[in-house]
Amino acid sequence: MAKILAITNQKGGVGKTTTSVNLAASLAATRQRVLLVDLDPQGNATMGSGIDKRTLKQTVYHVLLGETDIRAVRAASTSGNYDVVPANRELAGAEIELVDIDQRETRLKSALATIESEYDFILIDCPPSLNLLTVNGLCAAQAVLIPMQCEYYALEGLSDLVQTVKKVRAHLNPQLEIEGLLRTMFDPRNTLAQQVSAQLQQHFGDKVYRTVIPRNVRLAEAPSYGVPAVGLDKTSKGAQAYLALAGEMLNRVAQGV
Repeated sequence: MAKILAITNQKGGVGKTTTSVNLAASLAATRQRVLLVDLDPQGNATMGSGIDKRTLKQTVYHVLLGETDIRAVRAASTSGNYDVVPANRELAGAEIELVDIDQRETRLKSALATIESEYDFILIDCPPSLNLLTVNGLCAAQAVLIPMQCEYYALEGLSDLVQTVKKVRAHLNPQLEIEGLLRTMFDPRNTLAQQVSAQLQQHFGDKVYRTVIPRNVRLAEAPSYGVPAVGLDKTSKGAQAYLALAGEMLNRVAQGV
């Protein structure tokens, strides 16, 4: 049975899509069968996986509206060795169109149930807001991975996100847990970053991944090539960090954490 993770944070610019793409590639590099679902209308995870969102005839948008089967839109990322359920700007319209549809919060969950057995990991890249698309991601997932920068406003946003997870668990998805908090764009020379990091570890303990993702030029460059950083430069600090994260995640699974 696949481990399904929603990668989400209501705050934008925290490395959410970078994490989705590079974690997918890193898990694939360890021979895991991985599916990445792009739930963000910007389609950045799609493009970062080497798939041109502008040429797509059908996307996750059509799956959510029940117009096509998820297998029909699934595409292979040759640069990352994982599968992608892609997205483009059309997905922005789903927010309005889903409102009047039955079981609107669980459309993605139902679609993924038909292919779940084909994968070891399914990663869902959620948009940077709490809308019906994000709720679909949270309902489909077993757990939430939260990428965050170690800065003051991040802590405020984190408490809001934790409350959201609790509400979804109470009303829609009783099994939803917080898988872990991932410190991204980390600069160890920054005193505030060190203080926020210490606070996170104090409050969340083992939920904070030991792996820290540094600020890294290769991570920023990779999307323009349509290649995960692991494929662009495996020796870069950013790629090495995501490979370490994949290893830490697999160890947690093996230990049943």
